[in-house]
Amino acid sequence: MESVKKLVVLSGAGMSAESGLRTFREMGGLWEEYDVYEVASPEGWEKDRELVLRFYNDRRKQLQDALPNRGHFALAEMEKDFDVAIVTQNVDDLHERAGSSKILHLHGELKKSQSTVDPDLVYDIEGWELNPGDLCDKGSQLRPHIVWFGEAVPAIEAAAAVVSEADILVIIGTSMNVYPAAGLINYARRGTPVYLIDPNEVVVAGHSGITVIRKGASEGVDELIRMIRDE
Repeated sequence: MESVKKLVVLSGAGMSAESGLRTFREMGGLWEEYDVYEVASPEGWEKDRELVLRFYNDRRKQLQDALPNRGHFALAEMEKDFDVAIVTQNVDDLHERAGSSKILHLHGELKKSQSTVDPDLVYDIEGWELNPGDLCDKGSQLRPHIVWFGEAVPAIEAAAAVVSEADILVIIGTSMNVYPAAGLINYARRGTPVYLIDPNEVVVAGHSGITVIRKGASEGVDELIRMIRDE
């Protein structure tokens, strides 16, 4: 009996764009309105905690109204034929809500908070608000469970291990320019087929032989499925 192939997905902001979630780097994106270091760095947190909390409250409120798109659901459906593992740079929960079962969040999770004195203390956020005065079990202010600029990415080693087991690697909606996530492709075994789904031109330095699907997430995953089934 043939073993089930392991399909590893690296997903980025383009995966959720069709669900109406604004990306940080697109034209008119969130970085156009906010100085990144004011809302996504330890220094910004120390400077103005209320601004940071308000920024992520707005993101959480937006997420409440967003729905997984066809691409999210298609990846979940692929679990019928493949051992699918998703490594996502996204902090939303759309992969979970679409039904995917193996998801590793590299940059944290928007709907969770963590202690400012013990990062191992992580809590689900009820509703969409995290406010000044919301404390962890050790009596310290809670902060968004997000990996900010200048902070280590705790899940990167686990993500590299997942990629190293891939029989098929799929990259969706990420520029592959932000490290350390961009370096994950280097952990794929030699000869592993790599598919890149993005409507924009994406150059992955040092890698040739990548099959590029120049479409958005939903149409791109549909085409990916057809291509893989034809192999």
